[in-house]
Amino acid sequence: MSDEVNPQTSPFRLLPEGCVAHIISLTSPKDACWVAAVSRGFKSAADSDTVWDRFLPPKIVSRASSPLAFSSKKELFLSLRDSALLLDGGKLVSLFSFPFYFYCVFSVLLLELCCFSLTKSGENWYLMSAKALQIGGIDNPQHWEWTSHSESSFAEVAKLRSIDRLVIRGVMPSRMLSPNTRYFAWLKYVFTVVDDGLDVPSKSSIKFVKKDGTVTEGETNTVYLVEPRNRGHDGRISWALYDGWYGIELGEFVIGEGDNFDIHFEVSETERLNKKKGLIIEGIEISPIQRCEKLQLDAFVSKFLGCCTSEEGLNT
Repeated sequence: MSDEVNPQTSPFRLLPEGCVAHIISLTSPKDACWVAAVSRGFKSAADSDTVWDRFLPPKIVSRASSPLAFSSKKELFLSLRDSALLLDGGKLVSLFSFPFYFYCVFSVLLLELCCFSLTKSGENWYLMSAKALQIGGIDNPQHWEWTSHSESSFAEVAKLRSIDRLVIRGVMPSRMLSPNTRYFAWLKYVFTVVDDGLDVPSKSSIKFVKKDGTVTEGETNTVYLVEPRNRGHDGRISWALYDGWYGIELGEFVIGEGDNFDIHFEVSETERLNKKKGLIIEGIEISPIQRCEKLQLDAFVSKFLGCCTSEEGLNT
């Protein structure tokens, strides 16, 4: 007996289109594209706004810093692939991770079929700007100043003049992230020409706070914004990103189906109280673990090739 499903005899054809759309919305963008190829009835349900609205971040249209032109939620989703979108008055960048490795359009039974290879389920990720963070002493011009940076996604970044207590916090609602996805968070920054006092151990932490105030502790780590001269240190060190910025790992976490809590991130140094200066903060990035692993690999390869080039130069 064949295991193939005949769309004409499938029990799904007896369900209302809205019910079918709801079922498809519980899958992924990749699955929705395949379901649309089953039949005209399934295509109508799979292409509906009910399905694709679930794959988009909440209220993305009203939160966009500039108007978005689209005729359907599916069109909006596809138009945002591999792109950055400014949200909340430019304080947040939303990036969508679903590169098209191949794209083909052909006709079968007068039905246009689009086959996409997406990263898992079309996860989105975010970069919270320094403006969206709570930075200790940010309103004191002796400690911080707002300035521009040619390589930043935002109009302004936070530049550290001098401070002894370094505290940087950020909050992200879990509903903004893709369900059933493992995420990774890191602080994104760079240095001025002169930096000092940043090679001391700092603390990073992630907490999950529910609406009723219940707090669940996540990762807590010792981190170094600048690699210390002491090779015997115990903690995470920064790594160079592909775009000239540095990243320091804050930790990772998993967003489950239906999770509803606020994720609190923090980086702080409040024990040694030494003078620190020369830090430029762009924000905190929250992205799928696969993207982070690729960035770390790229950083390692770049550093390795740089060392090889330096050695070759010394030997010539």
